Amino acid sequence: MAHVRTRLALLGSAAALTAGAVVPAQFTGAQPAAAADREWVALGDSYTAGVIPAAGDIFEIPRDGCERTDRSYPQVIDRDLGGLFDLTNVSCGAATIENVTDRAQQPIGRNLPPFSQDPDYPFPAVPPQSEAVSAGTDLITVGVGGNTLGFAEILVKCMELGQASGAVGTPCKDDLAAGIPARLSKVGKEYDRMLSVLNERAPKAKILTIGYPAIVPKDTSKCRSNDLTQFGSITKGDLDWLRQDVLEPLNKAIEKSTGTQKAASFVDLDESSQNYSVCDTGKRVEGFITAPDQLSFVHPNAQGHRNAADHVESAMLNAIS
Repeated sequence: MAHVRTRLALLGSAAALTAGAVVPAQFTGAQPAAAADREWVALGDSYTAGVIPAAGDIFEIPRDGCERTDRSYPQVIDRDLGGLFDLTNVSCGAATIENVTDRAQQPIGRNLPPFSQDPDYPFPAVPPQSEAVSAGTDLITVGVGGNTLGFAEILVKCMELGQASGAVGTPCKDDLAAGIPARLSKVGKEYDRMLSVLNERAPKAKILTIGYPAIVPKDTSKCRSNDLTQFGSITKGDLDWLRQDVLEPLNKAIEKSTGTQKAASFVDLDESSQNYSVCDTGKRVEGFITAPDQLSFVHPNAQGHRNAADHVESAMLNAIS
């Protein structure tokens, strides 16, 4: 975190970076003013919200079903940066790009039958996340796109087909590859529209788009067949396909859309999380389960969110310097 302390010194901040500290400060040039009003809105899906127990505890009571956790990267950054930003976190598990832009969402909590049932389900609908953005917003972070692509659905299908094939070959690629370009095109078009809406709602805001971390290793021989703490029965051939033809192009589609907006910058998490994938020692993304009774369904753990926080923090500080 030395880079964060250096940047804060350059900004003239005297705020103590302690967990839970809220020390308002506003910057005019390099000089802090007495009161802060840098408004930050965090938007996104489960890779932003946290969702799984390995990403911390749900801190909102009563629950709204979005499953924001206290070790997700927006909350980590909020503690790290103290009074530099006033955070509004409306990220939500299972959110699509349209749920960010203009479609209300019915949160699912942890209700994923037949895998798990949530005693508080169903939850009331939450408004489109963009409604938290206004003309006074200074900074927006947004991490979304995987649910529009249908990544969870693809994973389940790959596991089913891998099991039927005896965990050999590329049955998922054979079945789904033809439809992936259309899915990626949909992501690109909806992302473009989302960024335009965010720019309209917050014309002075800097927008940081957050990519997805490395999930599948480049060396899939690290992955154990039929291990649910990794990818279960998904074949190694299909894992290579998922990395090369689904996940890497998803990040490229997000980065391409970001490049069309002058006020937007892309934050890459893939490079820094290589060698920390689901199949690596010290992984930052969990597999289908973390423990026999704990569903994680291929989501970042607290270490993954810590890595995301480091990179997003740096981009945030660059955006306001």
